[in-house]
Amino acid sequence: MDRKKDQLQTIRDYVFELFHNDATGHDYYHMERVARMAKTIAEKEGADSFICETAAWLHDIGDKKLFTNPEQARNEMDDILTKIEIDRNSIELIYEAIKDVSFSKGKTPATLAGEIVQDADRLDAIGAIGISRVFAYGGTKEQLIYHDENPENTSIQHFYDKLLKLKNLMNTPTAIKIAQERHAFMEAYLDQFFREWKD
Repeated sequence: MDRKKDQLQTIRDYVFELFHNDATGHDYYHMERVARMAKTIAEKEGADSFICETAAWLHDIGDKKLFTNPEQARNEMDDILTKIEIDRNSIELIYEAIKDVSFSKGKTPATLAGEIVQDADRLDAIGAIGISRVFAYGGTKEQLIYHDENPENTSIQHFYDKLLKLKNLMNTPTAIKIAQERHAFMEAYLDQFFREWKD
């Protein structure tokens, strides 16, 4: 048990070094929240919490939105996991859990661990924090908050393109329940946003 705790601490430190200065909403604290949520869901759904938590910490490493050299980032991740003596079978399970997490891939992961990490990541994209992350990311891309004549290329449009769809794309009963409240909060936020926009 202590060994796994030490391994997770090394992974946390590694992730902190990579993401602590990120301003897009994919920062260290995003990884921390996703890891914590993945562990919680894993415990409720009877999955391997170590695999789920580790995969959640690492799920954005190699993402082409965040890394100029994704392959190099993934190779460095592999070196770290090998160095801290996570066995190769567990490493492969971690990679399998990460593989299809991304919304843009449009896939349901093949394993329960993958479903859990995907759920945890998607839960962090909705609700109050999800709203904050939309505008953080939009700001880094010089995207307008909203525009009456050209709404398609705005941060508000992202709610309709992705975030409002996530409630119905959750995999596990635990995540489905959590998503209901966060989805309702986003709907209330958008109602208020458009009331204020038109005042």
